[in-house]
Amino acid sequence: MRYLSGRQKGKVDNEENLMVYSSTLNFHSNSNSNNSQTTKNMNFGKWLGFFSLLISLYILWEIRQLVLLIFAAIVLATALNRLVQKFYRWGIKRNLAVIATLSLATLIMLLFLLLVVPPFITQFEKLVALIPDVFTEVRSQLVQLYRQRPDLFPAPPTATDMLVQTQTFGTQLFSNFFKIFSNTFIVFLQVLFVFVLTIMFLVNTQAYRRVGLLLFPSFYRRRADEILSKCEVALGNWFGGIVINSLFVATCSGIGLLILQIDLVLTHALLAGLLNFIPNIGPTMSVVFPIMIALLDAPWKIAAVGILYIIIQNLESYWLSPTVMAKQVSLLPAVTLASQIFFTTFFGILGLILALPLTVVAKTWIEETLFKDILDPWQNSLSAETISTVDN
Repeated sequence: MRYLSGRQKGKVDNEENLMVYSSTLNFHSNSNSNNSQTTKNMNFGKWLGFFSLLISLYILWEIRQLVLLIFAAIVLATALNRLVQKFYRWGIKRNLAVIATLSLATLIMLLFLLLVVPPFITQFEKLVALIPDVFTEVRSQLVQLYRQRPDLFPAPPTATDMLVQTQTFGTQLFSNFFKIFSNTFIVFLQVLFVFVLTIMFLVNTQAYRRVGLLLFPSFYRRRADEILSKCEVALGNWFGGIVINSLFVATCSGIGLLILQIDLVLTHALLAGLLNFIPNIGPTMSVVFPIMIALLDAPWKIAAVGILYIIIQNLESYWLSPTVMAKQVSLLPAVTLASQIFFTTFFGILGLILALPLTVVAKTWIEETLFKDILDPWQNSLSAETISTVDN
């Protein structure tokens, strides 16, 4: 057995230390390069996700009308699904419950089309035919006011001017006939599209819901499912409440106008009920037509119709809505008006019609995600840190 001298042994130890040091440097170098590569991959992934989000938002903006139609179908499917769930609680299987719900909805729609729509169309045609007489009566009233106080009122338009304007309007209407016809056909296709989507969503609700949940990150899907359930409840409550309110407004308007002996009661009452789906703006629009008819009958009826509609809207706003919506959705009037202006500005007439359900869904998501998931835990963590600092 050979023994090494002290100098040789030291040399061997130095060589071994150099090898260990070299391997350590190589390890750290490889580790740093791997970390650098990982950081680059993470940055690339973040930028890719950011650009994907921008592209997705741009695509959604370009197809916003289609998205609103899909949302309208979701609202109708949610309302009908509540009836399906009620049938299901009565012991009826879901497939049979869906068939019963669709059959009942179809029966109600057919009865409405057969019993209500024909007299409504007849009365509405009479209402349109009376519009020139209304303009004539308005002009005569303006002429009287001008003769009494010519210094306060401008000169009213002459009959010739009104005839020329009417002819111009008729010419423009005839020239745009095909455009109006095509728009009407597009509206019909959109309504048909919404009804077809409603049936599809109602038949297979859970499958479409699972597809929608895939748009959320995996760690948030269970929470998103809870929020969607709350949105479903909120939409159902809103729809039930607004239907009750609209029926109340239509019934009270019809009875009041019948007592005042205003012509075309069915048309006015039905318009009041339908326009009640559009808060703030709808009730104001619904009072225009009965006031026009009252103008042709007796001047005192104009004030009577205005007072009648003010009483009905106050009863609906301060008595019925708090009673019906006590356990349902409540929106502040300023929030409702701001949402109507916002959605009408960006989405047009369809945004105005769907402004309230869109606001209900947005309110639910903001309360659950922003307040409960972000701000409330943040406040709790800050409070805990403050308490621990004071204790220390």
